[in-house]
Amino acid sequence: MRRTRRVKIVATLGPASTSEETMRRLFDAGADVFRVNMSHATHDGLREVHGIVRKLESEFSRPIGILVDLQGPKLRIGKIESGTIRLTKGDIVSFVRREDVGGLGRIHLPHPEIFESVEAGHTMLLDDGKLKLHVVEASDVRIDAEVMNSGLLGSRKGISLPDTVLPFGALTDKDRADIEAANAIGIPWLALSFVQRPEDIEEARELSLNRTAIMAKIEKPTAIHYLKDIVELADGIMVARGDLGVEMPVEKVPGLQKQISRAARNAGKPVVVATQMLESMIYAPVPTRAEVSDVATAVFEGADAVMLSAESAVGKYPIDAVATMNRIAIEVEQDPLHAAIIHAQRIDPKATVSDAISAAARTVAETLDLAAIVCYTATGSTALRAARERPQQPILALTPIPRTARKLTIVWGQHCVLADDPFSLDDMVAKACLIASQEGFAKEAEQVIVTAGVPLGKSGSTKLLRIAEVDPSEDVDLP
Repeated sequence: MRRTRRVKIVATLGPASTSEETMRRLFDAGADVFRVNMSHATHDGLREVHGIVRKLESEFSRPIGILVDLQGPKLRIGKIESGTIRLTKGDIVSFVRREDVGGLGRIHLPHPEIFESVEAGHTMLLDDGKLKLHVVEASDVRIDAEVMNSGLLGSRKGISLPDTVLPFGALTDKDRADIEAANAIGIPWLALSFVQRPEDIEEARELSLNRTAIMAKIEKPTAIHYLKDIVELADGIMVARGDLGVEMPVEKVPGLQKQISRAARNAGKPVVVATQMLESMIYAPVPTRAEVSDVATAVFEGADAVMLSAESAVGKYPIDAVATMNRIAIEVEQDPLHAAIIHAQRIDPKATVSDAISAAARTVAETLDLAAIVCYTATGSTALRAARERPQQPILALTPIPRTARKLTIVWGQHCVLADDPFSLDDMVAKACLIASQEGFAKEAEQVIVTAGVPLGKSGSTKLLRIAEVDPSEDVDLP
């Protein structure tokens, strides 16, 4: 099965979509990667999803990605005696460490690390940002804050602290157990929630034994501050607009989305745009015009993937949501302005042989109007460099390693095929031409450009570039 678009679609699984038949229909509708949110999933559930995905891979003869999204630290207030409390603008509310039931101007806050870190002048956001408070006084046992807008507050609602750097990492004991479970079954991608510092990436990589690609979710102001370092250390980036829009003014999110996307693209790392892309399709069979424009903007920006969350996890129309996103992406990529906008955002190659070869491959392919760019890749680095260039030609990635193929399912423009390593340069070119023909990328007598790391069969830098003519009759051994 060959997609007719370059941007990839990530579909979150949930009660509305975890059956084998629904997942089959989601993939058929356009999903390239399935996201499992560990805030709600169990290890048994993850293993079941993994089994279904591998079955679908065999059925469709295509690698399919799985993204395990770690829950991260969840900060919540304690219990309120009456169930809810009204906060009125101008009131002073006290957050206390004692386990007393909240009420009468007191709110239990069962997180000592907040009392250790928050300072006067900091902002506190409650219930997904619906209530905003300004800290006027703070100690290690009590925080007094002025209510900035009126509203009702319920028990166990979430709390965010956009101005405060908390003294803990992005991983909880639950996350560590989830990483171990994901590693045991060979999950290709882990999404790390509430990243604050580059050190969070290093801890996750160490726990994953360097077997799994780490995607950093950018959703906190501190992550924006350390964005350059986080992008350098992570394998991929997610623009998590939901929490980012809670912790920062919503009007800043569109600009930050572009900033984060550009930083990831410059580094050659895949970037996923997420949250509320087709939110109305949780309940409606068609999206709003604004949502369509939102998805289109991400595609025009050259995002590697766009993601559905509740739309496919708990919505009434999960298949329709994926199919709609698929149609939007195809239409945008066929728009006459798409190539010009993508080209305008293209960045100069880095001063390395590998990047120079990848840039040259794109230039040659476009100048000669070749049928495809074929990349041999062991770790995925050669294919990532090709995608960084955002070429007009499709990218065909050939790898003998299933984990690499599954990792590349989230990367812009990649069509991955499992193929044995060639035993010579001539065999490499012949296999590339034959597979390009079999997969529908090139016809007889058309030309493709082939890039690879050398020596063949070993992980290394991209050093080789060849132009070859397709001859489907040529005798080549394929696995």
